[in-house]
Amino acid sequence: MTTTMKPRVTSFAPQFLVDDLERSIEYYEKLGFTFGEPWDGFYAIGHIDGLELHLKEAPKNQDERRRRRDNEHLDAAAGVDGIEGFFRQCVANGVTILKPLTPTAWGTKDFYVEDPDGYIICFGGSSMAG
Repeated sequence: MTTTMKPRVTSFAPQFLVDDLERSIEYYEKLGFTFGEPWDGFYAIGHIDGLELHLKEAPKNQDERRRRRDNEHLDAAAGVDGIEGFFRQCVANGVTILKPLTPTAWGTKDFYVEDPDGYIICFGGSSMAG
C-alpha cells in the first residue's frame, strides 16, 4: 500500500530589491532577522521565527516607491504575538516607524515601518497575556 502525501507549501517569502545590501541587512537585523553570508555580494536571505525575507541588490522604480508610501500601500504584512513588546523593541533598536502602534477596528494593534529603500511593512497582532 502506498500513501500519497498532500503537497504542502513550506515557505513563502517576499523578495525586496534594495540599493545597498549591507545597509538593508543591518536594518533587518534591528527587526530581529539573522542573515548568512550573501551570495555573490548581491543576494541575502534573512530568517526570523521560521520565516524568510529575501533581499536582492538591484535597481528599482523610485516613483513607484513614492506612490506606495503616499498611499500607505503595504509591501508586506506580518503577524506578531506580543505586538507591544515587539513595537518597543523596534523603537529601542532605531527602526524607522512610519505609523505608530495603533488599535485597529478589528481588535488588534498594528504599526508600520519603512526600510531604507522605502518598503512599507505592517506588523500587527494582539497582546500576549502573562
